[in-house]
Amino acid sequence: MVINQAQLLRAVPGLYKARLDEFVASFNMFAVHFGIDTTKRVVHYLSQCFHESGNLRYVEEIASGAAYDTGSLAARLGNTPEKDGDGQKYKGRGYIQLTGTTNYRNFNKSDLCTEDVMTHPEKVALYPLNQVASMWFWHTNGLNTIADSDDGGSAGEEIVKKITRRVNGGTNGLSNRLYLYRRFKKEFGL
Repeated sequence: MVINQAQLLRAVPGLYKARLDEFVASFNMFAVHFGIDTTKRVVHYLSQCFHESGNLRYVEEIASGAAYDTGSLAARLGNTPEKDGDGQKYKGRGYIQLTGTTNYRNFNKSDLCTEDVMTHPEKVALYPLNQVASMWFWHTNGLNTIADSDDGGSAGEEIVKKITRRVNGGTNGLSNRLYLYRRFKKEFGL
């Protein structure tokens, strides 16, 4: 399934247009490889990406990442407390914010990762890795399968919640993710 700029502009009022060309190009370049190729999968993927990136404004987490340096969250992300700075080095980047040493290490091993993101994690924020890392995360975490269970009816909002928990670890920003889901659902005829 190919997307275009006009669809995204209709679906998301206030879209950050400066990154629109590269988003559409990289989406269309890599979506089939990661199985984001049905209406359900596209609608759910886009709603998460647009929330996580502030409608394409941000491809790097605004916060410093220091919150990921210590504690149970740091451990879940593979950041080591005795190696202070992992949280900042491997903070969220990409359209779906790839976060933590473990995610960066695993993405670094993937065939489509064309840079050493362990040494240069900032490259995850750059085109086209910002899309590739997001799609890799999506695919690796089984989110296509969850999106496939959307019947186009009332179950869709529960699916958004399930996907949000995998993407975010909780339900942060759920109301905006649901809003975007409804907008993309209407635009793509789900």
